[in-house]
Amino acid sequence: MNSPRSDKQPEFRRPPSVDSLAQSLTGSGLPHPLLVEAARAAIAAGDPASAAARAEGIRLSLLRPVINATGVLLHTNLGRAPLGAASLGDPAAPSAAGGPAGSPADGSATAPLRYSNLEFDTRSGARGDRQAHAAGLLARLCGAEAALVVNNCAAAVTLVLGALAASRGVAVSRGELVEIGGGFRVPEIVAQSGARLTEVGTTNRTRRQDYAAALEAGDVALCLRVHQSNYRIVGFTEAPAVADLADLGVPLVVDIGSGLLDEACGWLADGPPSWLRGEPAARQTLAAGADLVTFSGDKLLGGPQAGIIAGSASLLARCARHPLARAFRAGGLVLETLQSLALTYLDRRGDDIPFWRMATRPVAELRVRAEALGVGEVCDMAATTGGGTLPGVEIPSAGIALDGDRAAALRASEVPVIARVANQRTYLDLRTVDPADDAAVAAAARRATTEPAA
Repeated sequence: MNSPRSDKQPEFRRPPSVDSLAQSLTGSGLPHPLLVEAARAAIAAGDPASAAARAEGIRLSLLRPVINATGVLLHTNLGRAPLGAASLGDPAAPSAAGGPAGSPADGSATAPLRYSNLEFDTRSGARGDRQAHAAGLLARLCGAEAALVVNNCAAAVTLVLGALAASRGVAVSRGELVEIGGGFRVPEIVAQSGARLTEVGTTNRTRRQDYAAALEAGDVALCLRVHQSNYRIVGFTEAPAVADLADLGVPLVVDIGSGLLDEACGWLADGPPSWLRGEPAARQTLAAGADLVTFSGDKLLGGPQAGIIAGSASLLARCARHPLARAFRAGGLVLETLQSLALTYLDRRGDDIPFWRMATRPVAELRVRAEALGVGEVCDMAATTGGGTLPGVEIPSAGIALDGDRAAALRASEVPVIARVANQRTYLDLRTVDPADDAAVAAAARRATTEPAA
């Protein structure tokens, strides 16, 4: 005989439906399919109550704005050069409503449908060249015959080597066989391009005759100079100037890396800052005899991730015909942003370029802002360019310091504030913070100081 069911036995409860649980998460602002994913994972784990936390985890994993208070101007993990808002339209013409070009004419929040003449010649009605816009302006800025834009600097070097030196030698100094970010090394890039690496000189000393000897001894198609952008060799060193290698009889390609356009910095009212001294620039490198220069778009240029090749029109035509040119080509949004940036340079409005604006702010101005935050200890700091540029160079700066490790609490702000921790103090450097974000930084710092330090 079966015993009657005890009231003390746990009552079986069916889990909620995936759809109803997902519907309860709509306040997160995520699209419904992502809420379904969070709900399904929570139910499968036997913990429906965790669905909200799972949805929040998805939200926090998406690209979102952060405030860079690290003092590293070109922070690779934070997207390197900060970008200003760019709009599509005639850069010289206002919209019909009198607002910025590309803004809605009726003042509504929804932007109008807008195409661009990316590969269309509006004068002839024929197909155009996507390199005819931003690349042409960048060539003018570099004093070059032509320019080509690809998706990053490693792609630029690979394309040049593949187009100009496939199955042939490329002479590179042993002191320039660098490793760039992500573990990619110059010898590997040369190999992937289909060229053959010909090492010349030694780690610390390389002379013109080392390159000349390599050309005499083997089938060398070009000489490649690679800027030591993320390290320095000091002491008993020697390296030939660009002009010393310009008459060897093969193309001279110089990777200047960080992307300084002109050492005169004509876009800055006060001229070049002292911390730029010695940094190679595209215009002067080409004037010294280089046939091509390659550099990044998201470092000292202050633009989006891109690789720029500038110099000889005939050599660039060979690069443009190579199959890798299509694989490496930049998209329309990158080209549009670079065009806007190039026009700003040509107009000598350096203060409108976020990188140069924050890099050149007077320390006294930063100290006034730090004092106005009303939290922490105001102190002098040393910012760096970062992004593999100007190693060892420090830029005087100012900000605030908080006692203890407050980094996690600062990151937990609605707009995460990324700071630097050293010796159990948290430093927020205002050189890399937009003044419009000062209030958010102050609020985040106050909240962080009310929580236990890590």
